[in-house]
Amino acid sequence: MEFIWHTPSIGNWIITLVLIVIVYALLFLVIYKVVKRKTGFVIWATSFVLILASYILCLDGFMVLVSMLSAVALTLSLFSNLGDLRSFLANPFRRASGKNVNFGIEKIYDRKALYKNIEATVTMLSKNRIGALITFEKNTSLKDIIKNGVMLYAPVTPELLMTIFYPGTRLHDGAVVIHGNEILAASVFFTPTTKPFAYKYGSRHRAAIGISEVTDAVTVVVSEETGRISFAVNGELETVSPEAFLRAFETYMADGGNEE
Repeated sequence: MEFIWHTPSIGNWIITLVLIVIVYALLFLVIYKVVKRKTGFVIWATSFVLILASYILCLDGFMVLVSMLSAVALTLSLFSNLGDLRSFLANPFRRASGKNVNFGIEKIYDRKALYKNIEATVTMLSKNRIGALITFEKNTSLKDIIKNGVMLYAPVTPELLMTIFYPGTRLHDGAVVIHGNEILAASVFFTPTTKPFAYKYGSRHRAAIGISEVTDAVTVVVSEETGRISFAVNGELETVSPEAFLRAFETYMADGGNEE
């Protein structure tokens, strides 16, 4: 039996490559539906199955094209999961907690009490001139962004937030990301804005503006030098007094969000 890839024709090779891409995509979807695992795992499984089948059936030309396609797919998978790879290399024997986070699903909690806790925290940070970056997730999921931080899944309390941002602690640098009444992660680093400003902002403020340019999150920044409190929303930075913080915070969290 002679297959189209046995004939050294550019047209036949192109047709074969298209067929392989189709087979790869279909097999990928089947494995993804069956195992329900991460995309990276499915890519590895799909590549293995096709290469093994090519080897068993002695389809040399087919195997060459499958190998090339698999190399591209695996490279893209590697780059898309650099955060997980970095965590694994840092601690390869760490056991997963197995806790699932329902991003975007609001839990029932006392919103007024939460906002009061945030106000108390920000006021103390400002008074003591402790630099801080606190981001509140709204409709846009931050689950991919927080991968570079330290996952906490802890309740929001002034004591914990003050401890995190206290100078000298391991989690002091970077942002704390909060969803609802839970601290998802600390020491999260955002891509800073490249927008030019008349006023010279530091790295903390530029990071806050940067995350507000790509998501609808509300970010609170406390300046380490002056204790000044600012909000970063929609690519803009607004400074508020401690007395006006709570009202401004409630307004920003309600605006375009999923408040009831």
